[in-house]
Amino acid sequence: MSRYAEPMARLIEELKKLPGVGTKSAQRYAFHILRSSDEDAASLADAVRGLKASLRLCSICNNVTDIDPCAYCASPARNRRLVCVIEEPTNIAAVERTRAYQGVYHVLHGTLSPLHGIGPDQLRAGSLVSRVERGEIDEVILATSPTLEGEATANWLAAALRSFSVKITRIATGVPAGSDIEYADEVTMARALDGRREM
Repeated sequence: MSRYAEPMARLIEELKKLPGVGTKSAQRYAFHILRSSDEDAASLADAVRGLKASLRLCSICNNVTDIDPCAYCASPARNRRLVCVIEEPTNIAAVERTRAYQGVYHVLHGTLSPLHGIGPDQLRAGSLVSRVERGEIDEVILATSPTLEGEATANWLAAALRSFSVKITRIATGVPAGSDIEYADEVTMARALDGRREM
């Protein structure tokens, strides 16, 4: 028998499905919602319903959007011949914060992970390959994470695109700004040395 009334137990179980939310956090969120005004609870429920009803993937880059094509793909100020390939839509914010990139994006919605059953067919790479094949892209920047899965994905994409006349680049990795070299692990330090540039 549940310690909580069925509606509360159900909400807690649903909240636990969110990333990073354990039982205690889910209970806190559920009780916060219970104590909220009816209007606040209704606004939250409407926002969740609206999210699912209004958002879709951009037909060009697979970014999550409420318009198609998305704001990046539709912008006349962006260089559509320069494409930054990222793992998830949330990665766009990190690139945009630099204010140094004026191209467009392509979102894979994951990385290769054979242990989790994610192979090339599960990634959203087909439209990117088609665009490169049609000659619409001059450079593809592979900006996947420097993890085992991210590196495997970048290597697979580079191999898939190599037969076309497109420049393929990989973002640099190495010692992060503001950190101490003393604490860098050997892989990070090796990448920093490999990615060195002339001054």
